[in-house]
Amino acid sequence: MSKKWFQIGITGVFLLSLALRFWEIDRFNTLVFDEVYFAKFGNNYLINKPFFNAHPPLSQYIIGIGIWIGNHLPFGQGTVNELTGSMRSPWSYRWINAFTGSFIPLVVAGIAYQLSHRHRFALLAGLFTACDGFFLVESRYALNNIYIVIFGLLGQLFLLLALNNQNQQRFWWLILAGISFGASVATKWNGLWFLLGIYWIWITAYIIRGVQSFPHIPIQLTSPGTVIRQTKIFLRQWYHQWLRINQKSSAIRLQTPIQNFTQINILHMVFYLGIIPAILYSIIWIPHLHLDKRYGFIEVHQKILQFHLKLGGNSSDVHPYCAAWYKWPLMNRPIAYYYQATESVKEPLSKKVIYDVHAMGNPFLWWFGVAAILFLAAMLLLKVVIPWLQQKHFVLPTNLTVETWIALYLVLNYAANLLPWTKVTRCVFMYHYMSAVVFGFLAIAWLVDQCFSSYYREIRVLGVTITFIIVGGFIFWMPLYLGLPLSSEGYNIRMWFNTWI
Repeated sequence: MSKKWFQIGITGVFLLSLALRFWEIDRFNTLVFDEVYFAKFGNNYLINKPFFNAHPPLSQYIIGIGIWIGNHLPFGQGTVNELTGSMRSPWSYRWINAFTGSFIPLVVAGIAYQLSHRHRFALLAGLFTACDGFFLVESRYALNNIYIVIFGLLGQLFLLLALNNQNQQRFWWLILAGISFGASVATKWNGLWFLLGIYWIWITAYIIRGVQSFPHIPIQLTSPGTVIRQTKIFLRQWYHQWLRINQKSSAIRLQTPIQNFTQINILHMVFYLGIIPAILYSIIWIPHLHLDKRYGFIEVHQKILQFHLKLGGNSSDVHPYCAAWYKWPLMNRPIAYYYQATESVKEPLSKKVIYDVHAMGNPFLWWFGVAAILFLAAMLLLKVVIPWLQQKHFVLPTNLTVETWIALYLVLNYAANLLPWTKVTRCVFMYHYMSAVVFGFLAIAWLVDQCFSSYYREIRVLGVTITFIIVGGFIFWMPLYLGLPLSSEGYNIRMWFNTWI
């Protein structure tokens, strides 16, 4: 894809995201879902009202700034309410989230381009992210999860830019990365998982470099059993088919900044990606602690921890939309943020009209994304298993392709943003999966891009089919993302499973 067409395409993706997020964002003149907390908290900073918040305050600062700006604009004031504690319009406490969320597809596209320097991969990643319903819903209301994601992704983008540069430019990008990671954690503590993913990749890169320093040391293993011999044929065929799919795109080997990770030493990691995020996180608390003098810095963190520890487990008795972490990848329990059923009186019959804002992902995008992550994880495993099956001993690898490095980046980041939740016992919700699923979007975009580059027409058709299914799914479920009026029949055909209701 030429640079010109990429610029046209990515501009279209941004305009689509912007239009969908701003379209009638004030149509529900009330507080939707957790706006009862975050919109109120943002307004509390404007009226100097002390309050306790179970999360760090950065997103509420931003929402408060948005309210202040929104109240001084000559538009968006058609409907107002006092639900935040002051007379505010829904547009005023929602617009800044809509504006911020519109940039998430661009940041994802930026990460994709820095990983591969491929315009088509970047455009697909941006398009798929723009075609997700969960990110759209979260961006249209005064909620805080989009700030975790965008700051965490910006931290990763800036780090990749640092790895692509040298000397003074690298240090400036590292500083911006540290600030962004600190801002993600200052939104919610689970923003730390974006930084955890980077540390895992950094450690893995050093392990690989150490392994490559001793490439000729074999470790003898016992002979494979009957099951292994039968599995050998399947794995070998699968692996060689993957090589044939990639034969065209692999003809020209690219470089990826992940290969430069070992240029970042432990002092850089501690200072830029440890101390700087911690300093920013601490500074963010100053305005809140100045407003609410009941608790100091240590005490407020103790109160937050106690609050989360007291929350019950993942039972419907605690909250009807509690969903354990293992239910997220298959989108087992999305959340109804707003529901209203009314009677539309039209001749000759009255019909039930349903307004439902459903925080659910694009099912096809989420399911394809999980499949792509699993496929990439399997390919990483096969880089070790196949030589062992062929040679009956384990030979340490001497070289990793760009495809392998990108797979490592996506799989490790996905795991870092999902696996820590396995130890969390409190009630959790599917929006906690947003920071992990975005790497699934990147993974399926990467595989679709590889399909487009295949020598085989059938593989290219597969890539086109997946793309149209994702876009089609987004259009089909869009009424639930935007809260459009639906008949009972229209609502029911979009609720494929009872757990979605």
